[in-house]
Amino acid sequence: MEIYKDISNTQNQEFKKLLIDNFSKTKIEEGKLLTGKITKISEKHVYLLIDGMKSEALIDINEAKTIYGSNQLKENDKLEVYLEKIEDKNGEVIVSASRAQKIRGWYILEKAYEDNKNVKGKIVSKCKGGVIVEHSDTKSLMFCPGSQIDSKPLKSFDHLFGVEQDFKIIKLDKFRGNACVSRREVISSVKKEDKAKILEKYKVGDVIKDAVVKGYSSFGCFFEVNNEIDVLVHLQEISYSRINHPDEVFTIGEKHDLKVISIDKDKMQISCSIKALTPDPFENISNYEIGKTYKAKVIKVVDYGAFCELQPGLTCLLHSSEISWGKKNVAANKFFKVNDEIDCVITEVNQEKKRIAISHKLAKENPYENFGKKYPENSVLKGKISNIKEFSIYINVEEYDIDGFLHANDLSYLSKPEEEIKKYQKGDEIEVKLIEIKAQDQKIKFGVKQLTEDPMNIFKDKKINDIITVKVVSTSPKGITVNPEGSNLDLLIKKNQIAINTEDARSSRFVQGDRVDAAISEINIEKRKIGLSIKLLEEIQNKEAVSKYSNPLSGKSLPFSSLSEKLDKKKKEDK
Repeated sequence: MEIYKDISNTQNQEFKKLLIDNFSKTKIEEGKLLTGKITKISEKHVYLLIDGMKSEALIDINEAKTIYGSNQLKENDKLEVYLEKIEDKNGEVIVSASRAQKIRGWYILEKAYEDNKNVKGKIVSKCKGGVIVEHSDTKSLMFCPGSQIDSKPLKSFDHLFGVEQDFKIIKLDKFRGNACVSRREVISSVKKEDKAKILEKYKVGDVIKDAVVKGYSSFGCFFEVNNEIDVLVHLQEISYSRINHPDEVFTIGEKHDLKVISIDKDKMQISCSIKALTPDPFENISNYEIGKTYKAKVIKVVDYGAFCELQPGLTCLLHSSEISWGKKNVAANKFFKVNDEIDCVITEVNQEKKRIAISHKLAKENPYENFGKKYPENSVLKGKISNIKEFSIYINVEEYDIDGFLHANDLSYLSKPEEEIKKYQKGDEIEVKLIEIKAQDQKIKFGVKQLTEDPMNIFKDKKINDIITVKVVSTSPKGITVNPEGSNLDLLIKKNQIAINTEDARSSRFVQGDRVDAAISEINIEKRKIGLSIKLLEEIQNKEAVSKYSNPLSGKSLPFSSLSEKLDKKKKEDK
C-alpha cells in the first residue's frame, strides 16, 4: 500500500520526516550496497530483510539464481544487494543483485588497476575489434582488443577460448563502467632472456614427458611443458591417421609425451610431434601391390569420398569416382559408414609422397563389360530416364544399374533437338538403340532416331543437277516447303530459286499438295544439307533445248522465258 498519498497533508509530511530520519540514522541511502538476510524463497521471489528497512525487499528468483547459483540460496543466508529505491509508489523496497555484483566486480578491478596487479579471466566470445573476457571472480565482462591478445599476430585464437589466464588492466572508464585488458602485456612481461634460457634446456630429438594439453585450434594443439613454456603440435604431427581437429583426440588437461622436432630461437618457439614417437606406417607401403585387392576400414566419410585405413595409421582416400561403377561422384554416405570393412584395389603407390590410391569399384565386376557382352552395338533395348539436362538424357539400365547417355541430337531426324527433348520426362520408359559402348571408360551412348531409317538416305545415290519429284507442304513469302516423294523431310525451295523470270518467282503459284520437279543444287549428307531449285531445273532444260534445236552457225540464241513450254509444243508438232 502507499505510505502517503497527499504530501500536503500535515500528518503525512510528519510521517515522511520521521521515516527519513530513521533511515539516516541507520545510514541507509539509495545507490549503496547493503547486506540482507533471506527470510523466504518462493517460486518467483527471494525475500530479503535489511536492517533499518520497514519492509522486506524482493529479488526476482531468476536473477538471484543467475548471480548466486540455484543450489546456494538458503533461508538465513546473507546476500549483498544494491538499493535502487527505498520505497516506490507501491511502498516496496527496490534492490538489484546484478547491479551489486557489477559494483563489487568494479571495486575489485579498480583495486587491481591501482595496485598494478593482473586479474584472472576467460575469453568467452568474439566481438568487433577483439574479444570479450569474463572476470573469473565476479563474472564481470572486460574488453581485450585484437592487438592485445598476443605478442604476435595470430591466424586463429580459438585455442585460447575458455582457458583461464592472466590479463593486465590497461584502462578503466568509471563513467561508462568499461574495463580494457591486455593478454599481450602479461606475455611480454616474461623477459626474452628468461625465455632464451628456457629454450636452451631443449634440443631437437628430446622427448618431453607428461606435457599438458592447454588448448587447441583448427591447425594444432598447444601443450604446457614443465609450467614454463608452451609448445605447438601441428595437426599433421598428431597422428599418421587423418585428423580433422585436435578435439577429436585430446581433452584439456590431458598429459602426453612429445618429441621436439624444431626450435626457432628467433621466434622463441618449440615445435613438437606425437606421431614421431611411433613407427611410420608409410615406410611399408611398398608391400602393397598395384592391382591387388585388400581389406580397408572406413574411418571418415566426407563429401568427396571416404578415408580408409589399410592398417592403423596408413590412411588413403577412396574418391567418390571410385566407389561405384553405376554412377560417377556418388555420395559416400549412401554406401558406407564409419568402421565398415570394405574391399578395395590398389591403383597407385607413391612412397615418396606417402600416398596410396584405392578403388572400391575395381574390386567388383565391371557391369559395363557384362552389359557389352549381352548387348553389342546396334542392339535395341528399353531403359528408364534417370535424369534430363538441357541437351541430354540419361537412361538407366536397371539390370546392371548403369546409366547411358542420349544426346538431344539423337532423338529425331526431323525435329529440332530443343523441342524434341521437351517431350520426355524423368521416369519415362524409353526404347533406344545402342550406338557406342566403351566399357573401360564407363561410357554408353544411346540413340532414338537410329531406330528408324534416316530420311536423308534417299539422297545417298544422288548428285548435284539430279532431278527429283517433290510435294508442296506449305508456302510462305520465303518460298515453298516441300517433301521429297516417299519422305517426311522438309526442304525449302527459296523464292529466288522458284523460276528464272522474276515475275514467275512467286510462291503463290503453288498450293499444298502440288507435285513439282526440282533439281538438286546442293548436297552434303554429312552436314545434312540439301538444296533444291526449280530455277536450276529450267536452266538445265534450256541448255538441253539450246543444244538440241539451235543452229550453231546462226549466231543467235534462244529466249529463256517459258522455254520448257515451247519445247513441249515443238515435240508434239514433230510427232
